[in-house]
Parts: sequence; C-alpha cells; structure tokens
Amino acid sequence: MIKTLTTGAMALTLMAGSALAGSTSALDDPAKMSPFFTDAGMKTLKTEKDFKTAWTAMKPDEQKAVLKDCGDTTINKSHADFCAMAKMMGG
Repeated sequence: MIKTLTTGAMALTLMAGSALAGSTSALDDPAKMSPFFTDAGMKTLKTEKDFKTAWTAMKPDEQKAVLKDCGDTTINKSHADFCAMAKMMGG
C-alpha cells in the first residue's frame, strides 16, 4: 500500500512539474522582448515606428506565438501595453 501511494505521489509530482515548465510565455523571454523596450527592465515601450521595426524583424511563427500569448487573459493583463501594440501590428 505504501509503495503504491509513493509511486502515485511521484507520478503526480512529475506531471505537475512538466505542466508548469511548459506554461512559459514568449512574452517572458527577455531575448525576444528587449527589442521592443527602451529600458533593460522592459517597462517602457519603444515608439510605434521602432516597435514596428522590431515586430517585422521577428519570424512569422514568433509573431503568431506572441499574438497567441496576448490572447490569453492572464498573460495580457501583465503585458497589456505590449499586447495592444502587437495586436495593432499583427492583426
């Protein structure tokens, strides 16, 4: 009985860990996001013109990933200004 419970607990831990690891957003990747901001803390967006330059430099699949993330209510709340600008650029 103890062996079964231990095995079950370990399986749940592994599943939960992998689920959490897979829930990262493209918007949380500083390497991808820094071209859109004027500061290292990524708090101030660049001008619309400079934002568009950074947006068009992205690969289409990266743009789609960003727009998909911006469609998530929780993610959009923490990146509202960026998502508004991205939606303006990408549809």
